[in-house]
Amino acid sequence: MSAALSGTGLGLRRALLDDLIAAPPSAPDFLELAPENWIGIGGRLGRRFQSIAERFPLVCHGLSLSIGSPAPLDHQLLADVKAFLDRHQIHAYTEHLSWCSDERGHLYDLMPIPFTEDAVHYAAGRIREAQDHLERRIGIENVSCYATPGAEMTELEFVNAVLAEADCGLLLDVNNIYVNSINFQYDPHEFLAGIDGQRTMYLHVAGHAVRGPDLRVDSHGAAVIEPVWALLGEAFERFGNLPTVLERDFNFPPFADLIAEVARIRAVQAEVAPGTREDA
Repeated sequence: MSAALSGTGLGLRRALLDDLIAAPPSAPDFLELAPENWIGIGGRLGRRFQSIAERFPLVCHGLSLSIGSPAPLDHQLLADVKAFLDRHQIHAYTEHLSWCSDERGHLYDLMPIPFTEDAVHYAAGRIREAQDHLERRIGIENVSCYATPGAEMTELEFVNAVLAEADCGLLLDVNNIYVNSINFQYDPHEFLAGIDGQRTMYLHVAGHAVRGPDLRVDSHGAAVIEPVWALLGEAFERFGNLPTVLERDFNFPPFADLIAEVARIRAVQAEVAPGTREDA
């Protein structure tokens, strides 16, 4: 990741284009986008994206690489992503430690990879293959999940093993730690203490949905809650003042409210690591 990337980011969604084009460049310090949603887009929408790309540093968080899929890696997708990253001088590229496709096509959901030694070797090999094609180190996100079929190790052990064998970066999603800690009854602070956080490229924070006393869904459709804010502060204390993205996919509040959440990330960064810029 480029040393130039710092501060607080916001997920780029088409519903936010007008507000982002009108916003000062420092409202978020950078933007995160899914490259699949913008590769090959032309016309008016393409021109609007280009204006955004010229004003904000960008990172990419992919949706379709399908690290755990039984199907071969999509080399055309990798070629398209590489060209996109190079063209727009993207600071970092990350993907999910999950799978979303098989030989028949895309499933349009992020499915869990079994926490097994065989799966560690398989996922790590595909990450290394992707890094070779992209000619850059990528980051892999710890994902939310709702079942752990065939698990032979813990989520923490699995994620750390994949990171080490693939020698890749980590996109540390703080909300996913909290969500999984409720769904699978583990201590989120112990998870955070045990993760190989020195590999972290940047962080995610988001809201989630409550579906029952022991079920949380990583919806990205609500405000961040206080326990997640506290966990974010702990992540900064452990791993340093890392760039952090606020994710929001739908149910958008007024843009000013989103920027207020971005500003709160900045405030937490400044509280934990004095010297962080606090202007919004």
